[in-house]
Amino acid sequence: MKIDTNLIQKFLNVTSLAAISSYKHIGKKDKIAADKSAVDVMRDEINKLPIDGEIVIGEGELDKAPMLYIGERLGNRNGPRLDIAVDPVEGTNFVANNMPGGLSVLAIAESKNLFKAPETYMDKIATGPDIPKGAIDLDYPVEKNIKIISEITGKQTSDITACILDRPRHQRIINELNKLKVNIKLISDGDVSGALLVSDKKYNVDIFLGIGGGPEGVLAASALDSLSCNFQGRFLFHSKNEINRARKMGIKDLSKKYDLNEIVKGESVFFATGITDGDLVNGVKNKNNMYITETLVTHKNNSNKIVKNQTPST
Repeated sequence: MKIDTNLIQKFLNVTSLAAISSYKHIGKKDKIAADKSAVDVMRDEINKLPIDGEIVIGEGELDKAPMLYIGERLGNRNGPRLDIAVDPVEGTNFVANNMPGGLSVLAIAESKNLFKAPETYMDKIATGPDIPKGAIDLDYPVEKNIKIISEITGKQTSDITACILDRPRHQRIINELNKLKVNIKLISDGDVSGALLVSDKKYNVDIFLGIGGGPEGVLAASALDSLSCNFQGRFLFHSKNEINRARKMGIKDLSKKYDLNEIVKGESVFFATGITDGDLVNGVKNKNNMYITETLVTHKNNSNKIVKNQTPST
């Protein structure tokens, strides 16, 4: 199945409208309201579309989220069966505190082609299209992966930049990177956008690594797949409850390392609309009674681009 161009435009409008809704909460110090506003709009807009969609990455499972929960069916049922992955506001703190990097994120694929990830952590590694498939590995020591990147790119380790979430759990990795004199880009939140920084040399990030959300890993993988990048992930389970949830979702091997082609299969489209300005796209602007949004759209086997939308603000 080829995802229709008109349908892609409709989904682009979904993230644009969700971003605009959340934009109205910028700097209000209420991340819950910023997220809820985007969730409500995103769900309403998807339900208008001529699709038979299922949420595979959402706001949580049925007993944890009232809307956009994993397994929820959306659309008017008069169209293609689609998997839908959403993060209505990636970086709720960014929006609530008027900081850079807030995004409204969504990915679609043919039914059964996006991995249905449990609400748990994932150990991740990503590199850009200049690194051959299979060259780096989640199971290699940090030093080995950095030296492989150095050999392939011709860069000194002191010229390599690694992006990682600023969390206490990453102190060991940060210490190893410091010993190798690698440049470190610490991010406070937003590991979907953090992973995407490996996709283009203009961002000057050579590797993304560390532990973040599993659902965010699937969303990032959708874009990285379209951008010919590399990604591996392994779910991390810290309780019997998490293990039971994973098994209910069909995960049998709890220690399995997933490659990109196991997370995203076939054709997929990824959308990330800026709420606040960030590395990937600009945030929402309100000019001359029009909301102006920027959306990064990646489409496997098709053009990847940043699209500007204009929506009346009255």
